Amino acid sequence: MEIVYFDLLMLTPSIFTSVIDSYLPEPHASLLNGIIFGVNLRTTKEFYQQLKVVGLLHLVVLSGINITLLSAMISNVTKFLSKLVSTLITILIIILFVIFVGPQAPIIRAAFMGILTHVAIITGRKNYTLYALFLSLLFILIFWPDWLKTISLQLSYGATLGLILFGQSQPNDNFIIKNLRLTLAAQVFTVPIIFFYFKQVSLISPLANLLVAETITPLMVFGFLTAFLGKISYFLGYIPSLISYGILSYLVWVIETLAKLSFTFVQF
Repeated sequence: MEIVYFDLLMLTPSIFTSVIDSYLPEPHASLLNGIIFGVNLRTTKEFYQQLKVVGLLHLVVLSGINITLLSAMISNVTKFLSKLVSTLITILIIILFVIFVGPQAPIIRAAFMGILTHVAIITGRKNYTLYALFLSLLFILIFWPDWLKTISLQLSYGATLGLILFGQSQPNDNFIIKNLRLTLAAQVFTVPIIFFYFKQVSLISPLANLLVAETITPLMVFGFLTAFLGKISYFLGYIPSLISYGILSYLVWVIETLAKLSFTFVQF
């Protein structure tokens, strides 16, 4: 049992990123590995610059959407169980995912808020998102005070705060308005942070984020399926890898096309 326990702790995302690498070409593979596991891009400097120009570099950083999607998937799979058991399993999976990918500021923030949400479900209490955001920051301040100086943490909290304050959908919002509202809300505080540190602004970022908004969730679902099923058998992961490739091809096309436009990126 001790050997198994040790092996589990030694697991790293590389056991799955290598699977994705075997199915997809570049920059598709690096993009998917970044979106799912937060692995550093191993693609060309040109593509990295294009991501920065169109304001989509945040896609390859682990964020709240990873935790949200993971929670939703586990909750759906375990919904035949009691609410208590289902919630406890979901919390456990969140913790294991954080251990698996490694503690990073955005993922710790999202995991802490996700766990608080599920605790509220168990206890029957109302979940106050802004309060949970504050508690997660306090938690990080206690255990990882140095993280407060990192740009990734500041961007994560800036984006989340913007979504909480300004990203609430209205009943009459259509598909475009809803995604545009979320995109702009997430950038209310992040754009000033990016400008402060890098002295640059992507003018095309709202459009770019709007064009790719609906691709991220299915991409993560089929990306996860590719990685996990492909680890079992190359054949099992083949179909989800084809779907992932199709979505990624659209994503790459958006990035490369918008990056070619003039006057979309300002650097001071």
